Amino acid sequence: MEEKILPKHIAIIMDGNRRWAKEKGLDIKLGHKEGAENLKRIAKYANKIGIKYLTVYAFSTENWKRTKEEVGALMLLLQKYVEEFLTDKNLDNIKINIIGDISKLDVSLQKSIEKIVNKTKENTGLTLNIAFNYGGRDEIVKAVTKIAKKVKNNEILLENINEELVSNNLYTAGQPDPDLLIRPGGEQRISNYLLWQLAYTEFLFIPKYWPDFSEKDLDDAIETFTQRNRKFGGK
Repeated sequence: MEEKILPKHIAIIMDGNRRWAKEKGLDIKLGHKEGAENLKRIAKYANKIGIKYLTVYAFSTENWKRTKEEVGALMLLLQKYVEEFLTDKNLDNIKINIIGDISKLDVSLQKSIEKIVNKTKENTGLTLNIAFNYGGRDEIVKAVTKIAKKVKNNEILLENINEELVSNNLYTAGQPDPDLLIRPGGEQRISNYLLWQLAYTEFLFIPKYWPDFSEKDLDDAIETFTQRNRKFGGK
């Protein structure tokens, strides 16, 4: 696959872990575990083929409504994989970011996140954004609040507010918007994900569940992307 045709930034909604487990008669926690293992596989493959940014939806601000047991399992799973990354000598030069409101997470998990972000901040391969306790509307509200405070403190003028300024106050500041959004699991909605950033993104919805999403599926998604005619609002 030639690098020149690759999307720079791919976003994925990792959907279907629970349904995958239920259909196999397994505990839901095992579905999330397999989904996390698949993220490692896909991230390393995306890095190998030259994708620059990969942003994945792991836990939304709405997911707190799930059972206490499931939420607790997801928190433990993130902690487990962050700590595994911390001791991994072979991170393949991947830079890891956690985007979302991590202030709501357990203090020990926040510290682990801070460590992995600092450990990989100089890496120059794939930038892997893991959206955890993330919501698109919440992100925009936080950006607007930051900008309003700067106006109030006379740091910027009201007339200086533009799209670039808003983008620079989002979690993904300094990164290009996603070229391609992939949602496995059969649902056809974006579920409060990257609402600002997806304005001109190409969408691809596929039926198979996230734990079954393979490297070949990523190749096929990229091939589909290359056949799209992106107009960005033009004729």
